[in-house]
Amino acid sequence: MTDPVFFVPTRRFSALEVANLAGAELIDIGHAETAVTCIASAAEGGEGALVYVEGGKNAHLAERANAAAILCTSDIASRVKPGIAVLVSKRPQFAFALIGRLLFPAAASPTAMTGEAGVSARAHVDPTARLEPGVIVEAGAVIGPDVAIGSGTIVAPNAVIGRMCQIGRDCYVGPSASVQYALIGNRVIIYPGARIGQDGFGFVVGASGPERIPQIGRVVIQDNVEIGANTSVDRGALADTVIGENTKIDNLVQIAHNVRIGRNCLIAAQVGISGSVTVGDNVVMGGGVGIADHLTIGAGAHLAARSGFMNNVPAGEIWGGYPAEPMSSLMRSIATLRKITAERCKRGRGNG
Repeated sequence: MTDPVFFVPTRRFSALEVANLAGAELIDIGHAETAVTCIASAAEGGEGALVYVEGGKNAHLAERANAAAILCTSDIASRVKPGIAVLVSKRPQFAFALIGRLLFPAAASPTAMTGEAGVSARAHVDPTARLEPGVIVEAGAVIGPDVAIGSGTIVAPNAVIGRMCQIGRDCYVGPSASVQYALIGNRVIIYPGARIGQDGFGFVVGASGPERIPQIGRVVIQDNVEIGANTSVDRGALADTVIGENTKIDNLVQIAHNVRIGRNCLIAAQVGISGSVTVGDNVVMGGGVGIADHLTIGAGAHLAARSGFMNNVPAGEIWGGYPAEPMSSLMRSIATLRKITAERCKRGRGNG
């Protein structure tokens, strides 16, 4: 179990409380009062730990688990050692995450780094800025003219909010992040070093070299979006760049001007999305995906890691490769290539 030096549980839960909160079934009511005080991986566990096991390939972990309680599917429950409270759930990992957030809320949502309340005397807030009661502005932060910020929002040390930006309630703008030309909804988390609303990469070739195209659009970020550390979201050139509600974006992602991303998307680290791409709802992108400009990624599509996209992706399909193609086609191509390679190697050995 990880040493809880940074994160302390809010309180202890009983196994029965965990079952009720997670919508799970406690198999043996005799374990109802078993104390759960922390979370851990099934491989580590520990005293008072809640762990989870999901998927047949991980079933062996249930047999060796050392924990107070275990969340697992019904087919694994019988393999758990005696003495452990067994909580059966159709989605153990989901239930585990829910309980983890209750035990360690500070780990699930960023808090003020300096412990300050209100506006720090060492922050700069323009007199024309409008801050609702309950806003925290930490030391070194800069709030520009005519900015509006909703209650419960935290602006961390050295963050910069540019003129006329609007930020909703219960948001977080991390240390050294910058926000400009942006309208941001409620419960948005912007992690340290992120850059929101800077110039898009817009140039046209001229007689004396590249000439800049003015970027006069905005960034619109809807409710419950998370934007990872050192990620860049360019403002639109003429239209807006839009991030749909509940979309989660990892660290080191580049989102270019005029991109429109739908709701509930998951975008892993080092993805690069070129200008004017449209991404539907519920799209999942693996790490390192690259998407050429003006493409459309259909709703529910899955894009495999390290793939390069030069064509539109239909809704609901799984694509991968470089250049990317439907995964079924890619797998056939790989199988054919391996077969040809094996045959050539075999002929080469025969000629030797």
